[in-house]
Amino acid sequence: MGKMNYGDTLDWMFAQLPMYQQKGASAYKIDLSNTLLLVSNLGNPEKKFKSIHVAGTNGKGSTSHMLASILQEAGYKVGLYTSPHLKDFRERIRINGKKISEQYVIDFINDHKAFFEYNQLSFFEMTVGLAFQFFADSQVDIAVVEVGLGGRLDSTNIVIPEVSVITNIGMDHTQFLGDTIAQIASEKAGIIKKNVSVVVGRTTPVTETIFRKRASLLQSDLFFAEDYNGELFDTDLQGHYQEENKKTAVQTISVLHQQGWDIKQEDIKRGLKNVVKNTALLGRWHVLQESPKVICDTAHNEDGLEAVMKQLLEEKYDNLHIVIGVVKDKDLEEILALFPIEATYYFAKPNISRGLSEKKLQKEAARFSLFGGHYSSVKKAYKKALHGATRQDVIYVGGSTFVVAEII
Repeated sequence: MGKMNYGDTLDWMFAQLPMYQQKGASAYKIDLSNTLLLVSNLGNPEKKFKSIHVAGTNGKGSTSHMLASILQEAGYKVGLYTSPHLKDFRERIRINGKKISEQYVIDFINDHKAFFEYNQLSFFEMTVGLAFQFFADSQVDIAVVEVGLGGRLDSTNIVIPEVSVITNIGMDHTQFLGDTIAQIASEKAGIIKKNVSVVVGRTTPVTETIFRKRASLLQSDLFFAEDYNGELFDTDLQGHYQEENKKTAVQTISVLHQQGWDIKQEDIKRGLKNVVKNTALLGRWHVLQESPKVICDTAHNEDGLEAVMKQLLEEKYDNLHIVIGVVKDKDLEEILALFPIEATYYFAKPNISRGLSEKKLQKEAARFSLFGGHYSSVKKAYKKALHGATRQDVIYVGGSTFVVAEII
């Protein structure tokens, strides 16, 4: 077969081993040997740039984007690696807000395809290799690297960062990470490295103990964002839950500053004000239009949705319309209990194999007194909501990253 174009390249990547995003548990690999094999084959690009490593159940994406934005304002060349993407795979890998080029992706896969196939590398492993190689080739000053899943065994966990960040711990991905907060916290604490400072966002007594133990074992200085008492500037990210992420980001920046990175208060202020402009972050309390006001958010677990629903109920409206879809491995009991009864629902199946059927979702939701019609696609459900809403109403779209991706 001849050289692949961008579309072919992506199709080939997504077909590699049951990818966790599409398939669930069968793609979760339990060690780092493949990743280590890959970076050694690439000449260890992860050693050629400095980094910040960010883990956590919720808030790691927003926090990563805030950090990148502040560092950009300080004049650094900043790599940003995040997942998943909403519209285009290339959103995962950026430098100063600019996506990796299609050509770079095509060339990287073509150059290493035989190696990937022979060693059966997963989509996620090769994507991490691609990002690290790109950052090394581009000679970034620093890269903000977001953990894909968990921490300890995540492919990104081969970096030795300037500082490690753990935003918070909640129940998500329990089928891979363990079903207690302590187990999940231990997985995330797996990103703490010897003598590397660590910043922790929100804690509970259980998680705090785990982080303190791990940090002292590895002689890592430990900072709690909750203790940060410097100035907190405004951010252009409108979700109330960003206050917590902002503290974590600014605490992390202050640690970098202590290490000699040249970041001024003005850079922090401008960085927080221009996160969307600097990094193109999408889907966080994202207002798509006014009258009717349409809000979408990628929150998809108990902890994330709780904050978003609270803010949603503070909105002024005559009627509330909720377009919702979820993936199969979600704990529906916990999630559905958070949604308001006083709303009209539009149940839809996200367009991926892991999407839960709209009829099943409608049936489960009825047990929580959430009522509405079901639709075979998110687009149809959204269209129906727009059609049924008056100018004084509010429409919320969410339940899953994949639902938001279909309407943004």
